[in-house]
Amino acid sequence: MNNKISKYFSVLFVGFFCFFAANAQEISRQQGPQYESPVIAKNNEVTFNVYSPTASSVALVGSWVGGTNIELTKNAEGIWTTTVGPLEPSMYHYNVILDGVNILDPKNPKAMRDGSRYASTLIIPGEGSDIFDVNDVPHGTLAKVWYDSPTLELKRRMYVYTPPGYEDSKTKYPVLYLLHGGGGDEDAWTSLGRANYILDNLIAAGKAKPMIVVMTNGNPGQKAALTEKSSKETLNNGPAVGMGSGKFEVSLVKDVIPYVEKHYRVLADPKNRAVTGLSMGGLQTQRIALANPTLFAYFGVMSVGLLEGDLFGLDTDTYHKEYEDNIEKLKNGGYKVYRIYCGKEDFLYKSVEHLRETLDGYDFQYKYIETDGGHTWANWRTYLSDFAPLLFK
Repeated sequence: MNNKISKYFSVLFVGFFCFFAANAQEISRQQGPQYESPVIAKNNEVTFNVYSPTASSVALVGSWVGGTNIELTKNAEGIWTTTVGPLEPSMYHYNVILDGVNILDPKNPKAMRDGSRYASTLIIPGEGSDIFDVNDVPHGTLAKVWYDSPTLELKRRMYVYTPPGYEDSKTKYPVLYLLHGGGGDEDAWTSLGRANYILDNLIAAGKAKPMIVVMTNGNPGQKAALTEKSSKETLNNGPAVGMGSGKFEVSLVKDVIPYVEKHYRVLADPKNRAVTGLSMGGLQTQRIALANPTLFAYFGVMSVGLLEGDLFGLDTDTYHKEYEDNIEKLKNGGYKVYRIYCGKEDFLYKSVEHLRETLDGYDFQYKYIETDGGHTWANWRTYLSDFAPLLFK
């Protein structure tokens, strides 16, 4: 009897195995050939693959030099492919253009959001990307925090990074306020700038002091990133306030800093506060410094200078008068670091020259760092990696 049962189950098992194997083959056939994308070779060449047997054209647009309108070719299996590089170690973003439609790479789970635009990402390993890669070091905690902003008449969201060990200690920490650029939001410095990983790696290497990093939404008319907008809200879901109005700068001082210093263990004095930002955030950093010359000891202005015209909706006459009225107060306010960064190909390079000429006219002490490249996250990650180690010494 046992032998009969054993034979019966053996036959049943073989039958089920054949059934599932046949169906698995059919499913695999329907899903198409197995492949990966992107594939990074040892020499840092990168191959991109897209399966689309019915497409008439597939192209690629990437953030590396020469990454515009790269055409892919189709093989017999219906896979479109191209190889680029070798690329320098860094983080890059790209999109696939399939029959004229901009899409993410279907095989790449890594993606980033820049405002309302999404792109696939890849990191080329090496010395140039180690500083913002996910390395085997202690990691801090990244929290999404909602707070009241009476200044802007909104409940708003910010990201707060606390360093490794914060939860298990009673230590008080200094605070860096890190501001994004125009078109971005509170997600930008982690999604694109990888600020939390930069701080993890710098702290682990002993190059930066453990610190809290506060990343706000610099758009004064928004509660939070567009991904957090409810179906009942408009795009700018608060009062109609322009980015250049100065309202955000006031809210940072009156709403954000008091919240942080009440809810986190911080060293609440100027020598333990720093503020830096890129582009629009660099403009906001300048205005915060001028209006509050003794509130911070460390300032970093990235990829923006003294502006002309109406960029960010700024009243430049008022802005220039802020320098005239307050630069001496800032000069004598006891700051320790004022650093300006810009790329040689940045479209705001002339404004940075203008800012430097203005500061030189007041004999204001600062240090200027110029790099290759333009108005890009590749530069801003580098600038943060340089600025953070200078703080709270």
